[in-house]
Amino acid sequence: MSAPSNTTEETAEPLVSPVSSHNEWDPLEEIIVGRLDGATIPSHHPVVACNIPPGAARLQRFAAGFKYPRMLIEPAQQELDRFIALLQSLGVKVTRPDAVDQRQRFGTPDWSSRGFCNTCPRDSLLVIGDEIIETPMAWPCRYFETHSYRALLKDYFRRGARWTAAPKPQLVAALFEEDFCIPEVGEPVRYILTEFEPVFDAADFVRAGRDLFVTRSNVTNRMGIEWLRRHLGPGYRIHEIESRCRTPMHIDTTFLVLSPGKALVNPEYIDVDRLPEILNAWDILIAPEPNPIDDPLLKITSMCGKWLNMNVLMIDEKRVIAERHHTDMLRALEKWGFEPIPCDLLHYAPFGGSFHCATLDVRRRGTLESYFD
Repeated sequence: MSAPSNTTEETAEPLVSPVSSHNEWDPLEEIIVGRLDGATIPSHHPVVACNIPPGAARLQRFAAGFKYPRMLIEPAQQELDRFIALLQSLGVKVTRPDAVDQRQRFGTPDWSSRGFCNTCPRDSLLVIGDEIIETPMAWPCRYFETHSYRALLKDYFRRGARWTAAPKPQLVAALFEEDFCIPEVGEPVRYILTEFEPVFDAADFVRAGRDLFVTRSNVTNRMGIEWLRRHLGPGYRIHEIESRCRTPMHIDTTFLVLSPGKALVNPEYIDVDRLPEILNAWDILIAPEPNPIDDPLLKITSMCGKWLNMNVLMIDEKRVIAERHHTDMLRALEKWGFEPIPCDLLHYAPFGGSFHCATLDVRRRGTLESYFD
């Protein structure tokens, strides 16, 4: 009798994950860039209204569930196309989520909503090494946002990536503080979220190898932070950055690690004397005041605060894509030893962010390291 032939498992080449990103600065090889197609003004909910500027919140209340108008979509799309072309010219592979009609209504047994948009993959997906994690988001209109990335996620998984989804939240009334109001200037920071269940946005975390930094916010609660801490296990440490922002949402206009030993901080939101001790040996770079934006339409439609000048994307330890309009930030980056690459994305603000928000770095050429003693 002849010997049995090798099985497929014995002869198959070992899978090499296409997902591999440990920090914010290793050389960038592949990135997901968001999409404007189908963008819909988010459905009204207190957790939405408390997180966006007052002008945008008033407009959102009356226009919730309608598609964004062309006068906002078109300039943002032109800038997004040029940004993608820039990434490709730098040798970065760009992938995109599927286009989705966000006006479709969906729901759970407890509530219903329309969608929002898939402009900001940084919010709904978190890459830690070779693992990509779907996050449990607190905005009901973003409940199924990761479905538009499923074709990419399945492809990454088949090719060797680890794919995890955090527990899907219920998003019932018990998660939100009743009669919540934004604190006045000088009042202690408070949050709309209770600890009813774990919720977090990926954009409240930044990565520095075995150390992650997080801000608690109106979309990330302590249970969410603790879920990720236990999920990652003892090989990682998570450090909380204390923010003075009265409407906290996402760390990347508050605190950003740019390269080994250099962190960018927002002087309005951060007391540098209260940063985690682990950062004592790092250079703390104070972000310059953003250059004023005179466009009256952007002033009332931006869903972001003024500090989007911090929302930069590292191509490697030196090169960084930053907003062309914010010339003071460009000069500061040069002074700090970086090589800024100016690009335009101001008109993306009504859809939730700028270069860091609009992207998710899937693969950076590097290994898992610790950058702290």
